[in-house]
Amino acid sequence: MNWSIRNLAIVALAASLAGAWSFAQSSGDAVYKAKCLMCHGATGVPNPALVKALGVKDASDPAVKKLTVDEIVKVIKSGSPTGKMKAIAGVSDADAKAAATYFKTLAK
Repeated sequence: MNWSIRNLAIVALAASLAGAWSFAQSSGDAVYKAKCLMCHGATGVPNPALVKALGVKDASDPAVKKLTVDEIVKVIKSGSPTGKMKAIAGVSDADAKAAATYFKTLAK
């Protein structure tokens, strides 16, 4: 009997961790869509007009690809060094990190 309860507990723990991991994965996508998509595009490719007007770079641009998640979080929270991207208001540190992590997946 103890063996069955232990196995059930392990399965329940694994399922809850998988659910939490799945939520964390979709969270970055949701934050990106809500806060970043309008300038950086659904696939990390910005609208050509924004590229021309503001210099928004593609996620696959070598300068962007070399940025770490923490560097992208800093830009989200504080704005870009050039001042062209302003800080995004109302984004928590966790949401900024999730969006930055998701953005890095768009670089191909």
